[in-house]
Amino acid sequence: MMIPAIDLINGQVVRLYQGDYEQKTQYQFSPQERQQAYFEAGAKVMHFVDLDGAKDSNKRQLATLKTVVSHPEMIIQVGGGVRCERDVIELLELGADRVVIGSLAIKQPELVAHWLDKYGSEKIVLALDIKIDKNGKKTLPTHGWIKDSGVVLEDLLAMYQNAGIKHVLCTDISKDGTLAGTNVSLYQELTTAYPDIAWQASGGIGSLDDIKALIPTGVSGVILGRSLLEGKFTLEEAIACWPNA
Repeated sequence: MMIPAIDLINGQVVRLYQGDYEQKTQYQFSPQERQQAYFEAGAKVMHFVDLDGAKDSNKRQLATLKTVVSHPEMIIQVGGGVRCERDVIELLELGADRVVIGSLAIKQPELVAHWLDKYGSEKIVLALDIKIDKNGKKTLPTHGWIKDSGVVLEDLLAMYQNAGIKHVLCTDISKDGTLAGTNVSLYQELTTAYPDIAWQASGGIGSLDDIKALIPTGVSGVILGRSLLEGKFTLEEAIACWPNA
């Protein structure tokens, strides 16, 4: 499944290069316009990231998010700076179908596991940004990739599997925003080791061939951000090349 992604700053559609707020591109259309275009092209799931909320949860873009999350025919997942249960409740009450949790899922896994139990596995998406060293060790930086958490991917996933996690959005941070291709071997490894998880592949998609390369891996979804915004291909073309679209 193709999952268009829209990043928001001050109600505007933007993209960051490898998570750097200083390397920002702003696009000249509204999030509502882009969402409608993606829906008409066939999108069934959309991913929104509140980058203002990611910096400061008191600056969450609730007015903008309210206009896009309650779509009657799309599943909407929203992330960006979820730091406490109040944030989860706020986004769900706003109309989001799924709340995406990143740094907190790494720093306080017991708390997030409790939310999985309380709200259900369909309501929570883990966003795991992976840094892979030269020996293949997969660690999970936090706070916009600035801080080294010391947490190893496999250890964290073992705990969340026991908690019943279903949805994981996984990004190889070396690929994000580059349009240089995705880490196919990583997703092949993860889907093989954790077949019960619905993996969303993110980062590096720059062509239809990059999407096709992911088909054998068994990922359930592909996040498409910059590639769609910059017209590398259309969403219709991306959907058409994915089996059982």
